Amino acid sequence: MTHTHTVWHHNGENEKTIYHYKGCGLDDVYLKSGYEIEETSYGKGVRLKNLDALHIQIGLYLVKFRKSLSGKEIRFLRHQIDLTQSELARFFGCNVQQVARYEKNENKLTGPADRLLRIIYEEHAKQEGSARALLELLDSMDDTENNNIVLADVDGEWRYAC
Repeated sequence: MTHTHTVWHHNGENEKTIYHYKGCGLDDVYLKSGYEIEETSYGKGVRLKNLDALHIQIGLYLVKFRKSLSGKEIRFLRHQIDLTQSELARFFGCNVQQVARYEKNENKLTGPADRLLRIIYEEHAKQEGSARALLELLDSMDDTENNNIVLADVDGEWRYAC
């Protein structure tokens, strides 16, 4: 059977019938393993192994191998890094309506915003780096009225003194 979509496999487990995983909100995610189909009182259900790790790998795939991100993929990444549309808009330097338009595929994500989203996600997934902290600092600068730069000599070196 030939697939044009990326198919995910849970390491150390035998392949099964390919399962179309729609629970992440994306249309083209398929699993070869890492799931169990179970009978419940409501009918058949699916139990996924290590859902958080699966979502991290899906996100890493998107940021590293997708040339352009769809609206659903942008929304998936935003949810994974636990940002509201308003927070992402501040990082992008745009308004919240623009982020909503990106997620509805009404507008294409601009180059700088696309790269920034990929950097923020990669940092989140690997749990290292400071891109998000830097963006939050830059965002908070918009709130300050003081334009004075105050420096002090500290042990022979100039330092910012608030």
